[in-house]
Amino acid sequence: MKPAKLISLFLIMASILGAFSCANKSKNEHSDKIAVVISTLNNPWFVVLAESAAGRAKELGYQAQIFDSQNDPAKEAEHFENIVAMGYMAILFNPTDADGSVLNVKRAKAAGIPTFCMDREINSRDAATTQLLSDNFTGCVKLGQYFVRELDKKGNYVEILGLVGDNNTWNRSNGFHSVVDEFPDLKMVAQQSADFDRNKAMDVMETIMQANPDIDAVFCGNDAMAMGAYQAVLAAGKASKVKVFGFDGADDAIQGIAEGKIAATVMQFPVLMARTSAELADEYLKGERGFKAKTPVEVVLVTPENVQNYLPQN
Repeated sequence: MKPAKLISLFLIMASILGAFSCANKSKNEHSDKIAVVISTLNNPWFVVLAESAAGRAKELGYQAQIFDSQNDPAKEAEHFENIVAMGYMAILFNPTDADGSVLNVKRAKAAGIPTFCMDREINSRDAATTQLLSDNFTGCVKLGQYFVRELDKKGNYVEILGLVGDNNTWNRSNGFHSVVDEFPDLKMVAQQSADFDRNKAMDVMETIMQANPDIDAVFCGNDAMAMGAYQAVLAAGKASKVKVFGFDGADDAIQGIAEGKIAATVMQFPVLMARTSAELADEYLKGERGFKAKTPVEVVLVTPENVQNYLPQN
């Protein structure tokens, strides 16, 4: 073969090998990374969930990157597309929508990337590797029982729901109503969604109180909304009359119980859920396959009687 042809052949082979090397590098540079996809970081509770999951993944020897879906299913889908394209090893996932998020998890599974749901579930038993979830229904049964006692089985109340597409919203609501609806003198005068958002809850509560001035209590699907509702009640000069109930165990709500602003909440354990999810992902990546479809995590009712046990540590 002539020297010119040899040089030309060498350059072609070098080009092919270079391209192959770059492709491998692009895929492999994420081969030790775990993605943490969170519904929103506009809520301190979810910030704790995200940082705890990423922190435990790092302790286990992985790199970890947090993705904020901003409560937007389209943004979440974009994150999953990027995660699959970049070849992450696993996904620790807090979904935006119980139904809408299923396709994203299935896309990751088809690409060989296991997904571990944290706190919020998706409506599929086999798409995610496992789902680690607070026992929302039972927690709100306990809250409902306390609610009934605090209102002495009578009065008008409001319910502020979270995201309507999130199963947590309805598990909490159904647990609460499984108790409260047994008492006919407890009347729900309004039920409205505020998307688990503090500012929206404040606006919703202000509007409801204009139409229903005689309210004795408000049950909120999370503590962010409970704090927003309390702001509205306080601004209306009714903080001493309207009892506010929440769910999550957020620091400001726990402090609010200690100060007599919030009547009660149900404490979840985001650090436990997040760290355990990272540990399960590590087990999977090391060969374990015997995971339950769902694992409930116990929650605790926090009231003025036991709040000293749960006050945030300074």
